[in-house]
Amino acid sequence: MKRIILSLISLAVLVSCNQKPKEAAMSGNPIFEGWYADPEGIIYDDTYWIYPTWSDVYENQTFFDCFSSKDLVTWTKHSRILDNTKVTWAERAMWAPSVIHKNGKYYFFFSANDVHEGEIGGIGVAVSDRPEGPYKDLLGKPLINDIINGAQPIDQFIFHDDDGIYYMYYGGWRHCNIVKLNDGFTGLIPFDDGEIYKEVTPENYVEGPFMFKKNGKYYFMWSEGGWGGPDYLVAYAIADSPLGPFNRIGKILEEDPEIASSAGHHSVIHVPGSEDYYIVYHRRPLNDTARDHRVICIDKMTFDENGFINPVKITFEGVSARTIR
Repeated sequence: MKRIILSLISLAVLVSCNQKPKEAAMSGNPIFEGWYADPEGIIYDDTYWIYPTWSDVYENQTFFDCFSSKDLVTWTKHSRILDNTKVTWAERAMWAPSVIHKNGKYYFFFSANDVHEGEIGGIGVAVSDRPEGPYKDLLGKPLINDIINGAQPIDQFIFHDDDGIYYMYYGGWRHCNIVKLNDGFTGLIPFDDGEIYKEVTPENYVEGPFMFKKNGKYYFMWSEGGWGGPDYLVAYAIADSPLGPFNRIGKILEEDPEIASSAGHHSVIHVPGSEDYYIVYHRRPLNDTARDHRVICIDKMTFDENGFINPVKITFEGVSARTIR
């Protein structure tokens, strides 16, 4: 009997050793279907959220979807969380969301109308009781309509600093401004010197600003090149203040001719209490030259021993499953 038991144990061990290890679940890239761009990634409680632009001709780009996940691998689509029927001044070209939670409310900042001098449009803000919406226009007009310091009012990003101040970085046309938001996100408040708008444009900046803070340092990131071309990429600077100066260090995300082109207009997700950072971005599938064919992807972002960002390798595999505890 003992021999039989030992034989069975040996057989079980042999079978186990010869089995291939179970592969970890991966997100894959793109992480969900559809033509989307300009993704804003954020964590609300134990859930990852991505708020992208619907990528289409401007006349059709009049609504927003969002996506949620518990593990970065399986994503749920939430359709039409905001559209131009709820924003009376927005007629076309709604894009580049930035989102934040404050005092039980979820705020959704967006660009609309591809505004030029003398036109109505720019940066708006909507609000909801839930991260998946539906959202409604907070102001009934743009928060910022005017072109200040040469910056088209688009591509806004909201940064909440440790001292409680809410900053907004924004700007297209190769200029970037920073402003301070009031408590209700209904207007702007001046800096200590009385200025409302401060230009913080770094070298080679084009659009898509993003900010995060790590070990007391301010990491400012942006997109360079043309959004429709293979030269589109992400670069960054590190500063001691949210106002800069932002001296360009180098590029960290760009095309790979074997994988995809036009990798840019990103955001960063950091899992609290960990060293896990993820860069969420859009790119163009290989050999696809259609103007609005862009997809949302995610890859790991790491740092060297001196705190500099390592160049990101864009992949087809994406990232492995990661829950938030």
